[in-house]
Amino acid sequence: MIETASAACSVALIDDGRVVSAIHEVVGRGHAERLVPMISELAGGGRADAILVDCGPGSFTGVRVGLAAARALAFGWGVPVHGFGAPALLAAAAFAERPDLTALTVAITGGHGELFVQRFAGLTLTETTSLASLIPSAAAESAGDDWVIGSGAPALLAARGDEHGADRLPDASDAHHLAPAFTTLPATPVYGRAPDAKLPA
Repeated sequence: MIETASAACSVALIDDGRVVSAIHEVVGRGHAERLVPMISELAGGGRADAILVDCGPGSFTGVRVGLAAARALAFGWGVPVHGFGAPALLAAAAFAERPDLTALTVAITGGHGELFVQRFAGLTLTETTSLASLIPSAAAESAGDDWVIGSGAPALLAARGDEHGADRLPDASDAHHLAPAFTTLPATPVYGRAPDAKLPA
């Protein structure tokens, strides 16, 4: 499992829902330098029967580094590769840690001062809103009084005026909390917002 959509870079080897080996480092912009060595440091050199990779949204470069590595390894090892969304991973981990929560909002730092925001319900993990890129004040309105998790939580909570949430980066070792329905995305980027570049009129 490969996660590179944030300032963290993490990898995990998971067998039948059990984390066999995992590494998580906050690397900032160093994903390209650390990812492959981290995989090789896992048990058995990280060799797996299938690869799961974070498709984003999040760091533009980080997402693309993870996807490129996942596709290359899948080709070299002759194994399937699938994707998942960063918001689902954060939500699944939060619900696993806080079974008292019935709903939460994931907020991930995006570009141009905006946040990638999506709401989830607990029990069986369910998306209750679509992914949106919003300025913090609009994100705060969208979240209602939900618990907020993710790298964008501090900005959302500041706009909302409370501390009902936590700053958190995704971790590959939390992938065992994801239901199968959240692990079937194609291994392509989820950017979360329209491109800034426009075709000339």
